[in-house]
Amino acid sequence: MKDERLRTENPRKLLIELALPAICAQIVTLLYNTVDRFYIGRMENGTIAMAGIGLCVPITMVLSGISSMFGRGGAPLAAISLGGKDQEGAETFLGNSFMGLILFSLAVMAVGLIFLEPMLIMFGASENTLPYAADYLGIYLCGTLFVQITVGMNYFITTQGFAKTAMVTTMLGAGLNVILDPIFMFTFQMGIAGAALATVLSQMVSCLFVLWFLLGKRTQIRLRVKAMRLKKAVFQKILVLGASPFFMSTSEGVMQICFNTQMLKFGGDLAVSALTILFSMFQFINLPLTGIAQGSQPIVSFNYGAKDYGRVRQTLRYALAACTAFSLCGTILMLLFPSFFIRLFNTDPELVELGSRMLRVYIAGCFFIGANTLYQQTYTSLGEGKASFFFAFFRKVILLIPLLYILPTIFPWGVFAVAMAEPVSDLVTTLCNRIYFTRFMKKNLS
Repeated sequence: MKDERLRTENPRKLLIELALPAICAQIVTLLYNTVDRFYIGRMENGTIAMAGIGLCVPITMVLSGISSMFGRGGAPLAAISLGGKDQEGAETFLGNSFMGLILFSLAVMAVGLIFLEPMLIMFGASENTLPYAADYLGIYLCGTLFVQITVGMNYFITTQGFAKTAMVTTMLGAGLNVILDPIFMFTFQMGIAGAALATVLSQMVSCLFVLWFLLGKRTQIRLRVKAMRLKKAVFQKILVLGASPFFMSTSEGVMQICFNTQMLKFGGDLAVSALTILFSMFQFINLPLTGIAQGSQPIVSFNYGAKDYGRVRQTLRYALAACTAFSLCGTILMLLFPSFFIRLFNTDPELVELGSRMLRVYIAGCFFIGANTLYQQTYTSLGEGKASFFFAFFRKVILLIPLLYILPTIFPWGVFAVAMAEPVSDLVTTLCNRIYFTRFMKKNLS
């Protein structure tokens, strides 16, 4: 039984077993986010089209926030319920999260389609980039429900210990996306709209796979119609715990708007295009870290519910070592070979030269961001959404967004002063979070 393994198996071995599929799933998610940009960068006018994709990020981050709110908000609560032998409670968290995903996704889709072009202009679209952004986002929004169910419900597969199944879900969609992208974009000559259509169709297949699993016999918590009936107390718990990951994703969208408008101001469309690649590079480091943290979540949540605090602490020590090692290695590689990573997306000499210099500045604060990622996930895994929310708010709203506007007025470095806001906020947040996390662990796991 999966719950017995979470209770008794060696934490290091179990973490490796759960984290590796989660890391693979996150890397595949990275492919989702980068393969479109890889092909788009090779289109005619690829540099401008790349900037257009970057303008869509705020909306896609809001959608990602919804899936995180109900997935990362509901899944730890379901795992804690399983640890406490409350099967019905765990299925209620699953059902209410599923309904929340549907309702919120449809609402965002409707608003996004109605106000599509005004929003993109507000996000920093120029006359050149607006057509590309509108073509991509319009199709993506129409298929958002499939994306939300796939990502949000996959957390409930992972939290039961079925990390390999969760990985298959992600790999299935990503593999299809890699195949369909060039077919729709170049064979059918659909361009950037073809990239969006390929993503939507791929996620539709993944969505069907997730639903098949959660309705089948292997799952410990089944998706039942009676559990989808919204209960105020249950829904509130999901929203409170999911508020931090939701805010982290949506504030990333707000931050992207601020970044785009500042880059457009100081460097034009070329700088916006370079920024789109920089965000992909940040994800290259951050998403595998998220995979390690997510691999720890079932063990931490289950054993916290079972009051085996020794296993919780032991698991977190192993996860922290892995996160720190990966963030150090990834950051060093990008600092040493920035032009290599930029050329993966576009070989325009001007873009490569500007993007390489910007990447070294932008990524400099990622040395220890692995620790910060694990702290954030641990708060959520233990059902303490307030602490996770605070540090997400602290990094984005109190530090990063103001620095985007303050630093260019202090330092005459243009786009590089804008890019410097990221490492400054990363380093300060990680330091503060470390101090609080140490006290938090002593208080809650004594």
